[in-house]
Amino acid sequence: MKRWLPILILSALCACDARTDPAGPPASAQRPDTPAAPAPARRDALRSWNDGVAKRAIVEFVGRVTREGGPDFVPAPERIATFDNDGTLWAEKPMPFQVLFMFDRIKALAPQHPEWRSKEPFASLLKADMAAVAASGEKGIVQMMAATHTGMTTDEFSQSVQEWISTARHQQTGRLYTQMVYQPMLELLTYLRGNGFKTFIVSGGGVEFMRPWAERVYGIPPEQVVGSSGKLKLEVRDGRLVLLKLPEIDLIDDKEGKPVGIQTRIGRRPIAAFGNSDGDLQMLEWATAGPGARFALFVHHDDASREFAYDRADKLQKFSVGWDEALAKGWTVVSMQKDWNTIFPAARN
Repeated sequence: MKRWLPILILSALCACDARTDPAGPPASAQRPDTPAAPAPARRDALRSWNDGVAKRAIVEFVGRVTREGGPDFVPAPERIATFDNDGTLWAEKPMPFQVLFMFDRIKALAPQHPEWRSKEPFASLLKADMAAVAASGEKGIVQMMAATHTGMTTDEFSQSVQEWISTARHQQTGRLYTQMVYQPMLELLTYLRGNGFKTFIVSGGGVEFMRPWAERVYGIPPEQVVGSSGKLKLEVRDGRLVLLKLPEIDLIDDKEGKPVGIQTRIGRRPIAAFGNSDGDLQMLEWATAGPGARFALFVHHDDASREFAYDRADKLQKFSVGWDEALAKGWTVVSMQKDWNTIFPAARN
């Protein structure tokens, strides 16, 4: 079982009481779960970005690498941009949404497992006693992960994700989780693709959790999603081939694992990388360590009224070393409060 994720979940359970409540979502014209059509490669395509240093840095970089005959021109096949998901493309508070998916799956599967009523940590979770769930420690979290993420086929798991993501809602905003995406980042994805970039998700989240909905929400197809993954096994069931999800680690796509995931899954070093926490630092360092024009951007969560405010002292998604590195190296740091005039797309029921 992936050791990193149980530790992450325990950290989330301990940190969730320190969250900041967001206000209601602002309005926007774009539907939240429908990828925008490719837009002209113009600066005004970034309409949810306020004019300022961050927007200018993006536009200037794209102009440099797409100007044929210019000293920084990059051929289209090499225009690779990688994006973290949690906290960069969509929200991640009060805890990563995949953790909430796991909790909801246990509740949904409980009628099939009457033994869970007296077996910890399932019994405490079913009673909504999160302190007791956290007290079960890594062993308890591993049990819940095994019950919800392994022992099934990839198709079965994908179906469970599809069902959850289409109905589950954020506990504070009432939005579908696919409506907790950032409008400015949706525009940035479209803007880059309109300028010949190929966009990838490179996330610590589970790859099988993200792939079922990433194309619909971000316009990023499943083959361009890189994430943490477990091993798979090919089997024959009822006369047909299936892939079984095993409780064994294959890739931890976080921190130093992100450059490894980029190399093994993509095969090209990105020329632009986007993140929001210290867990993304190595990806940004890897992207900017190559030759030629390079771009690195951190999203800073500093807008408690419209989203959440957290950085250096956060227990779960600390942004401290990366922030210092960005300042020292001249990377772009986006202030959600100052640089984005809109946070979320328009919500719809």
